[in-house]
Amino acid sequence: MSTVAVRSAQLPPAVPITVRRFRQPKKNIPQTKVERDHILGTIRKYLETAKLVPPAPLDEMRYHAEKIVADNNFNPIYRDYIGVLLSNELWRETLATIPYEKRLLLMPKCLRVESKCPAPFDEFGLLCKQCGLCTIQDFQNEAEKLGYAVLVAEGSAIVMSLIQTGKIEAIVGISCLPVLERTFPYVEAAAIPAVAVPLLQDDCIDTTVDIDWVWDYIHLTSEDKTRRLNLNKLHEDVREWFTRESLDALLGKPHDRTEEIAREWLARAGNRWRPFLTVASYQALREDPEGPLSDDLKKAAIAVECFHKASLVHDDIEDNDAQRYGEATLHAEHGMPVALNVGDLLIGEGYRLLADSNVRADYRTAMLKIAAEGQRELCRGQGAELLWNNHPVALSSTQVLEIFRSKTAPAFEVALKIGAALSGRLDEVEEALHEYSEALGIAYQIHDDLDDLGDDSATDNTVAIRPSIVLALIRERGKGEIKDTMERLWNGELKESPDKATIRAWAESSTAHEKAMLLLESYKEQAVRSLQGVDNANLKGLLRRVIGKIFNDLEIKGWCREFEVKNATTEAKEAGAVATPAPEPAPAA
Repeated sequence: MSTVAVRSAQLPPAVPITVRRFRQPKKNIPQTKVERDHILGTIRKYLETAKLVPPAPLDEMRYHAEKIVADNNFNPIYRDYIGVLLSNELWRETLATIPYEKRLLLMPKCLRVESKCPAPFDEFGLLCKQCGLCTIQDFQNEAEKLGYAVLVAEGSAIVMSLIQTGKIEAIVGISCLPVLERTFPYVEAAAIPAVAVPLLQDDCIDTTVDIDWVWDYIHLTSEDKTRRLNLNKLHEDVREWFTRESLDALLGKPHDRTEEIAREWLARAGNRWRPFLTVASYQALREDPEGPLSDDLKKAAIAVECFHKASLVHDDIEDNDAQRYGEATLHAEHGMPVALNVGDLLIGEGYRLLADSNVRADYRTAMLKIAAEGQRELCRGQGAELLWNNHPVALSSTQVLEIFRSKTAPAFEVALKIGAALSGRLDEVEEALHEYSEALGIAYQIHDDLDDLGDDSATDNTVAIRPSIVLALIRERGKGEIKDTMERLWNGELKESPDKATIRAWAESSTAHEKAMLLLESYKEQAVRSLQGVDNANLKGLLRRVIGKIFNDLEIKGWCREFEVKNATTEAKEAGAVATPAPEPAPAA
């Protein structure tokens, strides 16, 4: 197959490497993003029952922060950090009601890259030169576009003077814990809604912050009626639809053994991201985003998962995989002819569920067309990979990304558009959903690529014999023997693929891993940008949060797997032997 047969994906705007610089957080702040997101989720759950009213006195905040620490066995050193997040969440709903043009975004100058920053200062603070070396530019541009006043300065005097003018009614800030502790009395006395995303360091130079949290507070608005939707609870509800009991209650009992096998496969483990996306887009576009979920919506979501599970049956056969979800693949368990037939049955079941929906005829037609077009595009993307496997040639990184776009993005697009079609508002958002799905699908596949490379529990080296963004980047960025070996590998001239440890070493030495991480972040940001032209605040807000949820959950899964592996090894050492943890396959793309 000629490399011309695989198109090149369009790259999103580059994310400067300094924007994604990493620094270890201070000891009194949770050390990983996974932990910080978990603590924030715990605080939100706590406030569902605690019913605190802002502004809460400092002593009351400390009491509740200590209670959250004790109840959840958090490290006591995180008490002040938890107190800040608790205060933020108390003000969250009030902040949402205040117009953007009555808000101030306050940022510290230490977010800049001090050694390279060209920006001068005046009496009001730093005057950003839009060099793109840090996040200040992005935050400022977006906030000013929404109507915010923006300051890049330290000190409470200028902020208090702005408040006294009456033009500022709320503050979204970024600051370190020591400064937040000193300014709390002023904010409490003024009783002005204020949220502050804590800096991860407090040494006043080249500091970093949880960027997605800042974006969330900047965009918070009461126009987004989905802002109170608990996405974790919604995802759990969707998962419940795929128990055997729920499937049989909604779809009826299987009629024969073939249908029984298909139903068992549908009920097996999975992330259920695609049906979740169907529900998310429907909820965002309906009149009452918090209303009950109908059986027609459930059937549409199940249809989307039928298509996905059918594609996994066929993928496993095409890739000759023996395991899926830690169990035997369908063709390994029942033989290839049976597995192929069950996959085909699931495709038919998906179309049947959409066609039988008790909705307007034009809605049904739209859903069926979306599914058919998505199926066609997905097969073309999978076909590009299969044909490449038959006659491997060196691919550029943009050609690999194009395969990712074709084989993964269509399933996300089908899921989102079916939800939109069911709401009757597909025409308003169709183009935005297409662009969002492409960016999300590529980001998802890059993450899967990186996750597979880091998963030592897998027993094979399939990462080396399929289109991989990491391998493409090693080939492009590597030098000498590494570059030559990668060229021979992808041209099918090596008898044996390198193991993952070797590939990881190559990735680190050539900065391919770092570049892949930057690409991942770029496509996540591209997904957010694709929503900017959408007038619907519900869809804009909910799908922005969906990106955070998906990748946060993927990180948690990887973190838990790493913890389990370490735990198993430690227990084995204590028992006098080093254990080899049971293999667990990487998450399905």
